[in-house]
Amino acid sequence: MHPILFTIGPITIYSYGVMLAIAVLVCTYLLSLDAKRYNISQDLAYDLVFWTMLGGILGGRFFYVILEWSYYSQDLWEIPMIQKGGLAWQGAFIGGLLAGIVYIRRKKLSIRPILDLSAPYIALGQSIGRVGCFLNGCCYGKPVAWGPYFPTHQARLYPTQLFETAGLFVIFLILKYAQTKPHKAGFIFVFYLWLAAIERFIVEFYRGDTVPTGMGLTLAQYVALSVFMAGLIYAAILRCQAKKA
Repeated sequence: MHPILFTIGPITIYSYGVMLAIAVLVCTYLLSLDAKRYNISQDLAYDLVFWTMLGGILGGRFFYVILEWSYYSQDLWEIPMIQKGGLAWQGAFIGGLLAGIVYIRRKKLSIRPILDLSAPYIALGQSIGRVGCFLNGCCYGKPVAWGPYFPTHQARLYPTQLFETAGLFVIFLILKYAQTKPHKAGFIFVFYLWLAAIERFIVEFYRGDTVPTGMGLTLAQYVALSVFMAGLIYAAILRCQAKKA
């Protein structure tokens, strides 16, 4: 693994931070191109990505620090060092979603079409970010004989980070394809909720850095189930509103 790409004097460049920056740049560029189809200006698309990413980073870091408080309580200065890795998907999703909705509301725009527009790039950003997790050595899997060797853990482990990179990229492709088909506003985002929840629920069985809680499931799996149920409820609301209309 390569948590540190290179060092220039007192400046250290971390692979996790670089992959996070690449994810932001790629998704911002692609989203700005798609925004034209929704009559959304590129400037607004850039601002939307900025606030969503900011909310996602803050929410993801907050949730991760809570989960790893036994470590961060020993050195509080490590909390803002996100370039070293340490974002929880659950917190990032909630924080990014709330920040995005607040921004959309302030601009007095319709939320559902923009959620549909953004959904594929949420998955793509996560996919790219997981490469950073792999290089950093975090979010690792359980021991397995054929797995890549992680020097930090001195063991061969399931490359669960790459499992998620592949799974989320497939979700990105599915959502982009779904956008080309007739659909009611809001349902592309619903598909994201369902697919992302299923992907994370499955990968968690191979994770080695999470501890099962009630009924043998991890906290992340319970969150994934909650996200899936939220998707079902949101889909039901969309159908009811469509019938009334």
